[in-house]
Amino acid sequence: MFVLAVAACGPDGAGTGGSRQGFRPRDSVVDFGRVLEGTQVRRAVTVLATGRAGVTVASSVDGPFAVVTPEVRVPGSGAAEVEVVFSAGHGPAEGTLALVGAGVTASVRLTGTGVRPTPCPERPCFTFHFDVVSGACVETPLEEGAACTSENRCEVEGRCQSGVCVGSPRTCDDDNPCTVDACSPTRGCVTTRVSCPTPENPCQVGVCDRDEGCTAVDVDDFVPCGPVDCQLAHLCVSGTCRQVTPPEGFVCAPATACQGEGACQGGVCERPEPAELEPELRLELEGAPVSEAGGPVLLVDGDAVFTSVCGGDAGCQLVAYTGSGLLRYASAYPEGGARTLIAASDAGVVVRAEEGLEGYAPRGVGERLWQASWSSLGADAGTWRGGSGTGHVALTESGDVLAYVSWGAAQDAGASDGGGGVPESARLVWLAGREDAGTVMGASPVEDWSGEARLGIDAEGTAYLYTVDGRLRRVEAVDGGAGQDGGALVELSLTPLLDAGVPDGGASLAITEETLLVGGRAFVQADASVQTVVDWNSGPGTRVPLAEPALLSPSGTVAYLFARACERTDGLPCTPAEERVVLRAVESGTGHTAWEVDALPDESLPGTVYEAAVLQGDTVGVLADAESPGDHRTWLQFFARGARVGMCPLPEHPRVAGAAFVGPRMYVVLVRDGAWMLESYGLGPDMEAEASGWPQRHGGSAGARRESP
Repeated sequence: MFVLAVAACGPDGAGTGGSRQGFRPRDSVVDFGRVLEGTQVRRAVTVLATGRAGVTVASSVDGPFAVVTPEVRVPGSGAAEVEVVFSAGHGPAEGTLALVGAGVTASVRLTGTGVRPTPCPERPCFTFHFDVVSGACVETPLEEGAACTSENRCEVEGRCQSGVCVGSPRTCDDDNPCTVDACSPTRGCVTTRVSCPTPENPCQVGVCDRDEGCTAVDVDDFVPCGPVDCQLAHLCVSGTCRQVTPPEGFVCAPATACQGEGACQGGVCERPEPAELEPELRLELEGAPVSEAGGPVLLVDGDAVFTSVCGGDAGCQLVAYTGSGLLRYASAYPEGGARTLIAASDAGVVVRAEEGLEGYAPRGVGERLWQASWSSLGADAGTWRGGSGTGHVALTESGDVLAYVSWGAAQDAGASDGGGGVPESARLVWLAGREDAGTVMGASPVEDWSGEARLGIDAEGTAYLYTVDGRLRRVEAVDGGAGQDGGALVELSLTPLLDAGVPDGGASLAITEETLLVGGRAFVQADASVQTVVDWNSGPGTRVPLAEPALLSPSGTVAYLFARACERTDGLPCTPAEERVVLRAVESGTGHTAWEVDALPDESLPGTVYEAAVLQGDTVGVLADAESPGDHRTWLQFFARGARVGMCPLPEHPRVAGAAFVGPRMYVVLVRDGAWMLESYGLGPDMEAEASGWPQRHGGSAGARRESP
């Protein structure tokens, strides 16, 4: 007994009555589970004493884990908890908690997964939250009768009814007879000035007075009312168009982005030599643009510029920039195939893929919102392949998609028409653009393919379809049968407007102020009450109209058309060197030519017209080049009242793929020294693209083929 007592007082006992110090973690692994990115979660790691003596345990760990208290005291034969914090990032994380005390070292493996939340939708009458466990958004309906804000901006004071926000109609009438008041589901109240009839007197203009309505008033003195040069000028004086000899110093040409204004000197309009345009924006694209004949290579909607490109490690992708050139997103296409741009709106960017039509988000990361295969749009999904060419698609004000889709027996998958071969059948389909986007809402009966077609929508939302067999038809909706998912399918009726149609027209259709410019051949009123044929036989030589660009002024009174011109009168065809491209202004009321000019930059060289647009002030902007052996130059030109009033060369010697006029500038996609570029150029003082009517090839820079009010 004496020996045992002495032993108990030895070093191992340390005066504790024979107990030993030690510890161990209860668990070898602690899992923090799925944790929302950017948040923290705590877990307790239990430490057990292995003897009857207490022990102090120090703990440490590396990020993204941390200990709250670096030391804990574990009572003898008891337990203590080491509190650990996990700061979640994105993706899995691992760490090791080191425990040291009384000469003992132990470790605990720590695991956790940071979960990046998926953006949850916003929908009236529902709240959404991201559930980190399932990784999905969970919706909760609001109570019946709860206040809500309708997605339709033409509804106010919304209340939830069976999960739908129902509101009262918004009143947009401003009690002004000189405005046209309407409500847009996406923009709310929209007010435009009444378009008063254009007086026959060129020195008067129609204005609207709140009390008297539309009246004709004299324009300012010395406003041009016809051709102006330094020999003879047609100017307005006291409301009458007079021919006068301009005095010395008379301004005969406006200033442009590269030239000062011209002044008459000795009967000649003298102006400074043009300098090369200076780009406001120049950036290299992510690849080569995807394009087709007559199709857009860039679309501009608001402050967003879209391109569809292929090349580099990223493959094919939809790329969006701000108007100043900042990258919004570069969204790789699913399955990597190329897509062709069609149209853009705030509802999405519509593209054509090999397998069908697709819609992509205009903001955020540019994800694909919907896809509609040719088989879902056509009459026979068997061995048939579909397509929808340039100008066959139009977007409504609310972002819905109208598409004239054609089918042919499947041939080579690599064919330029998407493998469809020669089209044999076609029909018009209506796709939802927002709610249930991509769903077929309506369709017309299947019909035989009648050649190239053009769709267009007027300011009131009425759609028209023209096919080059001469048929002009208005699209009307009637009740139909069952559609996708068993829902009601609206039947789209194609109602002929003219018995005889518009024969020999090209694939073009422009709409302004209830006037339709059809095929470059005739003006037709929306109610088919009047048809005015364009007189292409006047003047010397021959004129063969180009299908596009075909532009209409905002008032619908003047059309701007391009044609191949041959001045020979001996009946022999022109050689390529003799053939020219002319720009002709045509009066819609008579079909007669108001003026005509050579549209190419150099009268001695052949060339190509790339794009044209109506600018404010009855001016037409034309981007074209002049081709000489081994060289060429590209020019931005301005035409007004039958004269070229300015021309500016683009720097160096680029090859242009496409362009769009937007506000006071022009965006261009071109190639320089093998590199594809996006550039923009200012149009010059007081120069701005017209925003209403049908001022560009597809109605506007967004390609929506819709008249802008």
